[in-house]
Amino acid sequence: MARRILFIVNPNAGKKISGQLIETIRKEIPNDIYNEIAIWKDPEHFDEITQKLKIENFTDAVAVGGDGTVNRVAKTILNTGIALGIVPAGSGNGLARSLGISMKPEEAIKQIAKGESKLIDSGSVNGIPFFCTSGIGFDAHIGKLFATSTKRGLQSYVKITLRELFAYKEQNYTLSFNGKEIERTAFLITIANAGQYGNDFYIAPQAKLNDGLFHVVILKPFNLLQGISTVLKVVRGKANESKFIETFTCSSLSIKREMPDSIHYDGEPETQGIELNYINHPKSLKVIIGSKFNGD
Repeated sequence: MARRILFIVNPNAGKKISGQLIETIRKEIPNDIYNEIAIWKDPEHFDEITQKLKIENFTDAVAVGGDGTVNRVAKTILNTGIALGIVPAGSGNGLARSLGISMKPEEAIKQIAKGESKLIDSGSVNGIPFFCTSGIGFDAHIGKLFATSTKRGLQSYVKITLRELFAYKEQNYTLSFNGKEIERTAFLITIANAGQYGNDFYIAPQAKLNDGLFHVVILKPFNLLQGISTVLKVVRGKANESKFIETFTCSSLSIKREMPDSIHYDGEPETQGIELNYINHPKSLKVIIGSKFNGD
């Protein structure tokens, strides 16, 4: 079947997509590959784009934007056989980096044109799909604050994180997985399908996108010096070596907490209730990869 590519562009993504990027897509995609560009104007228009994608038999859906755009496009094509491509234009670009996609638009488009693909796992939390990470505690708190910030980008995210780092209080959780139940007091809990949040910030460096497992990361309470040491290990891709981080793997997980609060999925914040149910869905999404993809 001949390839038909639909580029789905979010003009309001983290880096504010310019007309120049759209021209780059038109220039770099080979003439012998049928393609169209759809500008996502608002939520209602996205539904129209989704209908077009499926009715007109597109083989590839390329998200042009940040992690939120990628999540939105990816969850509409789960288990369809339509391949997800990414032209990263956000502040974190977690899934694009995990797939070995270039951060340079020209190179990313060439990777899309090449069309090398794999099947990867997805996760869900209370039925909400995610592809890189979902979490509760501090990172969900930061995600909520960042979403309401008028300033985007890594600098803004770091500023909010440093401001809140030692004001946030750890919480108590009950986790059920692999036939057992444990109780933990944690600063945050991350359920990782991929190893990183974004910006090559690896919270679960051993995670792979197609192993059928979550790598669950529990960050224990810490003081200032312990916090600095732990952050340095995360930045160096050695989070699993920190004595303040506990990890385990599972394909499903239930978490109970003391009260409803924020969660995040691929950085997108949402308020959920006391109980959170996570399920790994093996090889449920077809994706276009780069040569540096670290998977099986």
